Amino acid sequence: MSISGDFWIWVSALLTLAIFSFLYRDNPFYRFAEHVFVGVTNGWAVTFYWHNVLVPFLFNPLFREGQIYYIIPAVAGALYFTRFIPKVSWLVRIPIGLYMGYYVGVSIPATIQAYIVKQAQGTILTPQNFQAWNAGSMGILWSIILLIGVLCTLAYFFFSREHKGALGIASRVGIIFVMIGFGAAFGYTVMARISLLIGRLQFLLGPWLGIIE
Repeated sequence: MSISGDFWIWVSALLTLAIFSFLYRDNPFYRFAEHVFVGVTNGWAVTFYWHNVLVPFLFNPLFREGQIYYIIPAVAGALYFTRFIPKVSWLVRIPIGLYMGYYVGVSIPATIQAYIVKQAQGTILTPQNFQAWNAGSMGILWSIILLIGVLCTLAYFFFSREHKGALGIASRVGIIFVMIGFGAAFGYTVMARISLLIGRLQFLLGPWLGIIE
């Protein structure tokens, strides 16, 4: 066991323990660490955007290279600050509207391609999926499960008819597949959080306390 003498490692360790103290209950140590995190994050963000966005992509082209048309995005960005002036606060709607319109126009095609077209392509089965020399026995089994899962899930979301008979059976099977999907997504989220916890524990027991290598 060899406790670190590095000042910043001690700062990191104490802030980590302060965050962990919330597991007991809300307390001043946790609130202090929370405010430090929020303050440092915002300070870093302001510095990052200043040096990596505003200066190279706005101020340099506008003031050093003489590209006057850059005054348009500069004015649009400055309108965000009208939010703090009650008499003209309505002007903030202009940059927000421009941003939302641009973002929606860019994101909708990308979202359709990623979450609809690609998902549909991954779901479409061909005769080759059911041929042992192409897919193998396990490939055939998973192709059948995929086919049943997709059809039954679609049946569950078919609300034009009452879920009775064959449609009712298919919809009940479909909700099982839906719950499996939700469970897998939740399990993935839990695993991601657990990995963060393991990383913090390794830091506390390693670089700080020197118990593990």
